[in-house]
Amino acid sequence: MRSSSKAVIGAIDIGGTKIAVGVVDENGRVLSKLESPTDAAEKYSSALERIAGMLREAAQSAGVEIDGIGIGATGPLNPFTGEFGNVDFHPRWQNQNPASDLTGIFHVQVVIENDADAAALGEAGWGAGKGKSKLINVTIGTGIGGGIVLDGQLYRGVDHAHPEIGHHVLDPSGPPCSCGFRGCWEALAAGPAMVEWLQSNAPEDYPNRDELSAKRICELAVQGDELARSAVKREGYYLGLGLANLVNLFAPEMIVLGGGVMRSSDLFLEDMGGIISQGCRFVPVHKTKLSLASLGEDANLIGAARVWHHRLRKAPSNV
Repeated sequence: MRSSSKAVIGAIDIGGTKIAVGVVDENGRVLSKLESPTDAAEKYSSALERIAGMLREAAQSAGVEIDGIGIGATGPLNPFTGEFGNVDFHPRWQNQNPASDLTGIFHVQVVIENDADAAALGEAGWGAGKGKSKLINVTIGTGIGGGIVLDGQLYRGVDHAHPEIGHHVLDPSGPPCSCGFRGCWEALAAGPAMVEWLQSNAPEDYPNRDELSAKRICELAVQGDELARSAVKREGYYLGLGLANLVNLFAPEMIVLGGGVMRSSDLFLEDMGGIISQGCRFVPVHKTKLSLASLGEDANLIGAARVWHHRLRKAPSNV
């Protein structure tokens, strides 16, 4: 095996809608990748076989042999045992251990992290947050997730738990969330929340009701649709509230923003910044930089590879 600084890593991103597999070099460059839809009803053994086959194909396509495997996955999971908890998107994966199973298949070291933590490590090590010791990465898409890097290390809660920043409550009278609360950040500001708000406020004759998505709402707002513009205004407000809470709690050097909703960031940034400035007077808010994620559509794969470097290379104190 090559030195860890030159390792070629098999990267696996296990999400709610798709599973992506790729090969990533020591500079965070994706050499090849494959994607496959997530099938919640699929047996774990079949999914594992599919992932292994995709990884072999990706390595063959890149013309390399892999030196290790990093996994970023929707949780809950234990990053050190590799075992999944009760995962909404993968109900048949509970108590399964893909890290251990892939070690047995490929005979290399395999590590796993929550996908939001993996994305944070990717941006901190190879992306927009490179060189920042206090960083929060926030992904805003189907849900809201985040990873927190403090002094070069992932912040973990008790029993290695991943902090669920998307589920802090902004409005207890707000819409219900699967977490059990009402009005948490995710329920108010994730992509589906934009759709739900617009649909519930649209008149019966609203011409753009069909096939709505957060992306489509943003497009309509740019085109001048007043209801879509209201949805965008509301989104910017709630995104700003959630980010202001993070600034007040952690006073980070940088907050990196990614995910599908942030592809339309120009529509939200001004309102978000205004809310943050208004509510963060007691911390040096001017020293917290908002930055868009820089690793692009491969961010989760790159983050999964970065997990391996972060956990297994010789200098674990550095991101």
